[in-house]
Amino acid sequence: MTAAGYNRLQEELRHLKSIERPAVIKAIAEAREHGDLSENAEYHAARERQSFIEGRVLELEDKISRAEVIDVSKLSGEAVKFGATITVADEDTDEETTYQIVGQDESDIKQGLLSVSSPLARALINKTVGDMVEVPTPGGSKSYEVVKVEFR
Repeated sequence: MTAAGYNRLQEELRHLKSIERPAVIKAIAEAREHGDLSENAEYHAARERQSFIEGRVLELEDKISRAEVIDVSKLSGEAVKFGATITVADEDTDEETTYQIVGQDESDIKQGLLSVSSPLARALINKTVGDMVEVPTPGGSKSYEVVKVEFR
């Protein structure tokens, strides 16, 4: 994963441990004070939230411990690979779009962060400027031309 993706995971973990976890513990304690737990919706909701938080903490700790952080700024070359920022042109509309190929955990297509396991990223790997790729989509096949490859 990229350093930015790694930092986002660490920040989420810190937030869960230092803010969310203490807040849910307090909510459980307050709900217990209301008496009968079998019919206490606040208590059950707080316990469910606690379960979610603890599961996410374990998941994040696992991902962070196994993460391989790649410094994209030290990569170079003309071929598309993990971490590259690519500009592609849609062959039908000539519309250009820029993506960065990132790990699955940090992908967000709205921000231009394309998962390395997505069909488009897999098609782009090892391509260079001027190469064409065809990507199957639910609406039919789409063709793209690689316009620019950068490592920043």
